[in-house]
Amino acid sequence: MTTAPEAEQPGAQQRTRTFSWEDPMAGAAAAAGMSGAELFAAMTEGKIPASPIGALLDFDGSEFGDGTASFRLTPQEFHYNPIGTVHGGVFSTLLDSACGCAVHTKLPAGTFYTSLDLTVKFLRPVTIATGPVTAHGTVTHFGRRTALAEARLTDDDGKLYATATSSCLIMRPE
Repeated sequence: MTTAPEAEQPGAQQRTRTFSWEDPMAGAAAAAGMSGAELFAAMTEGKIPASPIGALLDFDGSEFGDGTASFRLTPQEFHYNPIGTVHGGVFSTLLDSACGCAVHTKLPAGTFYTSLDLTVKFLRPVTIATGPVTAHGTVTHFGRRTALAEARLTDDDGKLYATATSSCLIMRPE
């Protein structure tokens, strides 16, 4: 099977997308002495810039609580994979962000975390027609050295599209 060059394919039209972000290291330096709760409050108030990944993927909302974090995204064409649905990596990034930030909300100043693993279960496809989806993460275990969080990706009607669990390593100052 051969295909015509993009310009000759019916309906083919080049698309362009640009985005902007602030220096993530400036935000990291400003957050160094803050607890997770203080960091996310400062981000919500616009005192510290949000992470560039949100601008890259076009997250359009976030909320943070004690042991919870949510990220919202409205599916766009640039999120699509070759079969015409939102790429699973976009789901995974939303779910990973929700799990990791839920853990981060519980950390005292000077304590950090890193994800040890992420397990994602894809339940149904998402397209532009789905409308906005939200990844809501909750801490299910918070220990001295590890934390476990889970997240659910749902639409505005509560329909479930994917789930995730994540283990995080907590690094406390010595």
